[in-house]
Amino acid sequence: MCGIVGYIGHREAYPIILKGLQRLEYRGYDSAGVALYHDGKINVSKTKGKVDDLRKKVESSGNMEGHLGLGHTRWATHGVPNDTNSHPHYSNSGDLVIIHNGIIENYESIKKALIARGYVFHTDTDTEVLVNLIEEVRDKEEVKLGKAVQIALNQVVGAYAIAVFDKNKPDEIVVAKLGSPLAIGIGENEYFVASDASPFIEYTNNAVYLEDEEMAIIRLGKEIKLRKIKDDAIAYPNILELQLNLEEIEKGGYEHFMLKEIYEQPRAILDTYRGRLLADKGLVKMAGIDQNLEKFLNANRIIIVACGTSWHAGLVAEYIFEDLARIPVEVEYASEFRYRNPVITENDVLIAISQSGETADTLAAIKLAKEKGAFVFGVCNVVGSSIARETHAGAYTHAGPEIGVASTKAFTTQITVLTLLALKLASEKGIFSASQFHEILAELENIPGKVEEALKSNNLVAHIADIYKDSTNCLYLGRGYNFPVALEGALKLKEISYIHAEGYPAAEMKHGPIALIDEQMPVVVIATKKGHYEKVVSNIQEINS
Repeated sequence: MCGIVGYIGHREAYPIILKGLQRLEYRGYDSAGVALYHDGKINVSKTKGKVDDLRKKVESSGNMEGHLGLGHTRWATHGVPNDTNSHPHYSNSGDLVIIHNGIIENYESIKKALIARGYVFHTDTDTEVLVNLIEEVRDKEEVKLGKAVQIALNQVVGAYAIAVFDKNKPDEIVVAKLGSPLAIGIGENEYFVASDASPFIEYTNNAVYLEDEEMAIIRLGKEIKLRKIKDDAIAYPNILELQLNLEEIEKGGYEHFMLKEIYEQPRAILDTYRGRLLADKGLVKMAGIDQNLEKFLNANRIIIVACGTSWHAGLVAEYIFEDLARIPVEVEYASEFRYRNPVITENDVLIAISQSGETADTLAAIKLAKEKGAFVFGVCNVVGSSIARETHAGAYTHAGPEIGVASTKAFTTQITVLTLLALKLASEKGIFSASQFHEILAELENIPGKVEEALKSNNLVAHIADIYKDSTNCLYLGRGYNFPVALEGALKLKEISYIHAEGYPAAEMKHGPIALIDEQMPVVVIATKKGHYEKVVSNIQEINS
């Protein structure tokens, strides 16, 4: 998951690109680079490490001038993290420069063919192959850069968000998208390119989000030209007004974005159910459900597809839907679902969950389900994202921008939306009495305050962390609703601390994991007062013994 930034206009490009890369560093952080065009020359600086390492390198070189530039943060896929493999990449002639988020799956065969035709490669990346393929098409077909990009992309297999420019045409950037997000910010005689809108929100709130298999030719002094990569059909840009502000994407006094977002959870949960949860009236109002109620009520089953943290939210939702709404649910990893031959019918409802709304595997699962005739409902956070556009209906979580790579408020707001959805269906099916329903809604209204109270335990958490910080393994246990929460806890420890951790159903501990438990193995048990509490206590006693 790399981050890309580009600028063309009347401002100095470097400060914009550097700040943009810092905001996108959550997307990938083993290396970074920038290419700036100035006075007929392209100056490229790139380095292994963080964006701040890049800043020091660029500023020590003194090559910071230029009104056209591309920047990149990398999470290595092809080639080890080092200065050479970092983006941007040149073509053999040195004319073309490219940045790329994604994977070109057939790069090896293309590389062999290009080597046979005299091309030389200096990196281990698939991206260098793509930029040289574009150059070969441009020279062989004698076409402009935009057409060369289009022809080349029809020869590759994989996913990409790219931005490329030719130093002989410094008034133009060509961008294209398939399976990776790409936004174009539109200013006054200036354009911005980025993986999301955060790098350019302080300069413009007008943006175009490219659809899959679309490309755009961005030229100073002219309107953006959008085309379909496959058939050259003209596409018309849908310019959106961003609902994002600068304050939301700054740290706001917190040391880390993740910490800020943990403390934003009470507000985020409240914003997610605001206007939907009407406890005093005993109502749940959700437009995406109200308009498609029969689809849910007549569904044979609900299939939930997601990845990572969103998959864990889907597992919690499985318990909620089956418990409250009495509808059978299956939860699938989107990355597995799309590559097997799943049984999907017109009577199924597929719920796709994604914080960004751009998760490639989840998007592919959506397309597969739509082809089979299923009704598809999206749960995502980013307004105007690909999943929001591809699904038949959906609900936004209203969590606000999530910059931290390890989801926190995304998880809790996804569960909030899914709980409201299950309660809405339970109400329509008459499963609860009016008094029971009122009681549940009233308890839901109390959740933000309870989260606020839980966050006051920060000092205790810090004390516990200090005790276990040198551990190399950890086991998380939970039962019922808390089993998926145990999985999520283990994932967080892995992502943030690089400590191996595993989540397990507490009752299954004796079927394997107990063999690993000794005095050096921390075990985190989620033991809430409700939900098999006595049985979980028995599991704890077994661990102690």
